[in-house]
Amino acid sequence: MNTAEATQPAASLLDSYDPAGGAYDEIFSADRELRPHWRKLIASLGQLSPNDLAARRDTAFRVLRDHGVTYNIYSDGQGQDRPWALDLMPLVMSPEEWPGIEAGLVQRTRLLNAVLADIYGPQTILRNKVIPPALLFANPAFLRPCHGIVPARNVFLFFHGVDMGRSPDGRWWALSDRTQAPSGAGYTLQNRIVLSHVMPDEFRDCRVERLAGFFDMVRNSLRGLATHPAGNPTVVLLTPGPFNETFFEHVYLARYLGFPLVQGADLTVRDRRVYLKTLEGLQQVDVILRRADDTFCDPLELRGDSFLGTPGLVDAARAGNVAIANALGSGVVEAAALGPFMPGLCRHLLGEDLKLPPVRTWWCGEPESFRYVKEKLESIVVRRAFTRGELRFGWRMTERERAHLLAEMEAAPHDFVAQEALALSAAPTLEGNRLAARRIVVRAYTCATGEDFTVMPGGLTRFSGAMDNLVVSMQRGGSSKDTWVMTSGPVSQLTLLLPGTQVVRLERSAAEVPSRVADDLYWMGRYTERLEDTVRLMRSVLSRLAEVGAEETPELTALVRMLAHLDLFPPRFRERHTLPGVEREVYSLIYQPHRLGAVREVRDRLSNIAFALRDRFSADTWRILSKLQRDTQPRPGRIPISEGLELLNVLLFDLAAFAGMEMENMTRGHGWRFLDIGRRVERSANIATLLQAALTVEAGGWSALEPVLEIADSVMTYRRRYFAQPQWPTALDLLLADETNPRSLSFQVNALADHVVNLPRETGGASARETQQAQVLRALVSDADFPALATRQLGGRDTDLSERLARILTELRALSDLISQQYFSHAAAQAS
Repeated sequence: MNTAEATQPAASLLDSYDPAGGAYDEIFSADRELRPHWRKLIASLGQLSPNDLAARRDTAFRVLRDHGVTYNIYSDGQGQDRPWALDLMPLVMSPEEWPGIEAGLVQRTRLLNAVLADIYGPQTILRNKVIPPALLFANPAFLRPCHGIVPARNVFLFFHGVDMGRSPDGRWWALSDRTQAPSGAGYTLQNRIVLSHVMPDEFRDCRVERLAGFFDMVRNSLRGLATHPAGNPTVVLLTPGPFNETFFEHVYLARYLGFPLVQGADLTVRDRRVYLKTLEGLQQVDVILRRADDTFCDPLELRGDSFLGTPGLVDAARAGNVAIANALGSGVVEAAALGPFMPGLCRHLLGEDLKLPPVRTWWCGEPESFRYVKEKLESIVVRRAFTRGELRFGWRMTERERAHLLAEMEAAPHDFVAQEALALSAAPTLEGNRLAARRIVVRAYTCATGEDFTVMPGGLTRFSGAMDNLVVSMQRGGSSKDTWVMTSGPVSQLTLLLPGTQVVRLERSAAEVPSRVADDLYWMGRYTERLEDTVRLMRSVLSRLAEVGAEETPELTALVRMLAHLDLFPPRFRERHTLPGVEREVYSLIYQPHRLGAVREVRDRLSNIAFALRDRFSADTWRILSKLQRDTQPRPGRIPISEGLELLNVLLFDLAAFAGMEMENMTRGHGWRFLDIGRRVERSANIATLLQAALTVEAGGWSALEPVLEIADSVMTYRRRYFAQPQWPTALDLLLADETNPRSLSFQVNALADHVVNLPRETGGASARETQQAQVLRALVSDADFPALATRQLGGRDTDLSERLARILTELRALSDLISQQYFSHAAAQAS
């Protein structure tokens, strides 16, 4: 593109747009007139040059990346790193049209809530034959253990998601419902924040309804569900964990709403009450906003092979001691087979006609409907009746495929439904510098507020990857849009976001740190330190490989043998090696993802734990962790030593930045304490094992001291203090006994002793066993004359120094085990 083209206004933005034939076009009327509610947005975007559009797209992508917005697909190679896809062009809805949609959504939620109350209660719709019994009892989502459980305020559907599509005549239809754990609301909020950031003028000029008021009602209504409302109720958001495809959303909503994010193992049921297992004991939970599917929530009564739930949760709900939103068993009304019966259910339960009709559906469990389906198989869509799955389009199938499908349906007709093919409407999407039409589906949301339901003014709009793609799905190449509902009245200025300059705290209070989180933080500290140690070791080798000439230096030989004693290099390197072999081992230890102890392997462990803890970190801290992830991506081909050194230097800068955020931006609560304990334990072990290996190599006549000081980041400290060539006695004093050196063993052991004294206990005070163990460890370091021990051992008189280092490692492991038993597995408490 030349400069003239780049600076021309995009006045022709609509010229290349081809309205969808045979479908409702969201932006143009049938006579290709721009719809009135789109005019302000298009006029504003028409003033932007292609460079401006590209800059806004880049900004949106950068914000999504920096915020770590991901959507995980289990079969996708990017895994947890698959970025969320957002189009810059929103879907705009007029203030005249939205109230009708809103009324239809509220009625639909009221209806499904009434259906659930009847299904799990008196079951009048079965006795009065409004629906056939097979429609309920053949549905695996109908949970018999939940029958008779009455949720708080009789609200089964606290939060409800409805997928809507528009037919060619402009009418909106309900395509499906999400009732057990509706996803997408957090992504909707993130889309809004990003788009209002990159298009602030357009957002303001279009007078778009804000979302903060809706989420404020969600937060207040959740608190109002508490069955014992005295005091400040404890509300938690239950997630299946970091491997769930929408885990980012769980984290984002928990932080936005201000509720702790927990997993099933963080909760326990005692005396039919639910408690959060925190470091200071059990804290009763009043309300659970769950994002785990129904059957996974309780392995005791629902699904025995689930590791995601909490045993006894159903019984606690049955006793009325905890409110669960949405109620367990609410997934039963997600079944597509319910569609044909919705009008009759609405008249029977609400005494009203259905305002937002479902797409025309035939349940094959009814003989007459099945006969019709068989006659029309070539022109309809077939799907499973009770579970989500593949849509099979009759007209796209061969005769053989249709015959095979028909045989499946004949074997179990109640398991299938057929639906009318709806030509979904099309909306403009920005592709490069032009607009293209894509089919859309809008997921709208309702929330229970008091005696009624409130609709989010907007929703999550998804669009297909191509116009001929009839399945709109993020997992099949689709993308998302923000949904702008315009208002003719004043726009609310309410926001639940913290100011951009305020640092998000790691934890709000000590009691909100579950044992699992403390465990993860502990190991995050260990893996962070382990990664830094590995990087320093590799850098020390590479820097000497870069300097080596015709002959190998004694320092490089000593370093290679040390790494072999540390089990990072092959054991044969203790006796002999070649420089090309050493270089290959170094690059393997940097880039190999499956080699134990390699940079990428440790980084992956760190990334997995960080992903599980992301609700505990500020946006700036997460940017640093994301950069660390990007900086360790593999590079093709042979890497020059200079580039390898540069990479290792960058990684050390990343780790230093994270350590700085840890020290300066994290509140000094129990979470920070366990993170630092992990770091101190690992650094202590690294120092002791490094010196053990170095003393073994030094005894063989090789010069290991200079590399040891470099790896321990203590070269400058030593030179500034002694102004002489390094000697083992003084170096060991600096690395083992100097309490002022933050890299010394003594510094780490003192820090551990201080932490242990301040660890939480249910009855107050520190554990006597942990305190005693820390004092044993401290005595082993403080009582030793390390210079004298070094002089005797290097003189060949004894091995007392190595033996003391070995005992320090043994006692260090014992302290780590005590902490794990007491605070992570609670083995000590159970044993007593």
